Parts: sequence; structure tokens; C-alpha cells
Amino acid sequence: MFRSVLMIEKALTSADVEFVTTLHGDEPVFFHVLLQPRGDQADRLLRAIDDVALGELDEAAREGETPEGEEARGFGERALAVSLQALRASGSEADGRLIEDHPLDALKSLVDEVRADEVIVLTDPHYVEEFFHRDWASRARHKVGVPVLKLFSHSKA
Repeated sequence: MFRSVLMIEKALTSADVEFVTTLHGDEPVFFHVLLQPRGDQADRLLRAIDDVALGELDEAAREGETPEGEEARGFGERALAVSLQALRASGSEADGRLIEDHPLDALKSLVDEVRADEVIVLTDPHYVEEFFHRDWASRARHKVGVPVLKLFSHSKA
């Protein structure tokens, strides 16, 4: 069975699930999901700049409302449960865990633990981080020792 570590920052949408579960054709895939809620990933200024770059001015104005800390944990637990349920409903096997600190260290540990064949990083665009190659996928390529595929979420969760 093909083992894929799927790193996300919010609940998977149905379009996201269809996208990742069809990447390998008919080959069965076990997804090991890591979720770090968006509120813990980057500071508000970077998120607001990303929103402005995407033309989402209303989102930029609401960045202060993004859950952080303990609020983000509850959001993350719900998003992870929804994502795992959707992957399993599509016929894939899946397990998952929340990342609270050091996402790339958690990613490297999980890749080694499950002997993953690949990493898929599925997030909204983060233009500032991507420009400076500080996004998860760019940094993971130098750390995990398996292919890293970077995908953008298809729609809002």
C-alpha cells in the first residue's frame, strides 16, 4: 500500500478529497494526516498580505478573528476529524494528528515512523512565504527525504 503524509491547515473540502485520492489512480493509499490550524502557522500580517494578494480584502480585515492558541486547537480537532472521515468515506485508509509546534519536525518524524512514500502539502496560497521559499513544501523538500508535492486547496472549507 502506498503511504502518503498529507499536511494541511484546515478541513479538506470534497474537491480536495477527490483530488488527493485520485492522484495515484487505482493504487490503494493510506493517508497519514498532519494538521496545524492556520492560526498557529503564520502571524497575522503575513496572512493579511496573502489575503490582499488574492484580492480578498474582507478576509484581510478579519485576520484578527482567526482562532489562535487554545481556540485553534478546538478548531483543528474538528477539522482533522472531518478530513479523516471524508478520506475514509472515499475508500482510503487514514489516520491523523494535530501539530502544535515545529511542523517540519513533526513531518520528518512521521515520514520516518510510517516509512512514507511521499508528502503532500495542501494549503491555501501563502505568497510571502512561497516567494522566500519559507512555506512548508519548500522547506520540507530539504528535510524529509521523500518526494514533496505542493497543492493548493480547491475551495474554501
